[in-house]
Amino acid sequence: MTIAVYAGIAAVVIGLVAFTLSWNLWDYWGGPMPGFQVLLFPGNLTLVYIWHPLFTEEINFWPKLILLLFGQFVVVFCIVGLFTYLVKKLRTHAS
Repeated sequence: MTIAVYAGIAAVVIGLVAFTLSWNLWDYWGGPMPGFQVLLFPGNLTLVYIWHPLFTEEINFWPKLILLLFGQFVVVFCIVGLFTYLVKKLRTHAS
C-alpha cells in the first residue's frame, strides 16, 4: 500500500502544479492549460459525481480546490492499491 500512498501524493502534486499553471497562465494560453482536464481527471470525477450531488449550492474556491485534490488522491490511491493487490495475488498464485 505504500506505493499507492506515494502515487496518490504524486497525483496531488501534479494536480496542484497543473491547476496553478492553468490559473496563472490563463491569458497566455487563452483558456485552460492544454492537458489540464487529463491531469485532473481523477479529481474532476469526484467533483462531478460525488461532491456536486452532496453540495448542490455553489461552494467557494478554496473548499472546491481542496475537494478536487482530495478526490485526486483518493481515486489514484484506490486504483494503484487495487492493481498492487492484484499483482501480489497473481504472483503468489503463479508460484
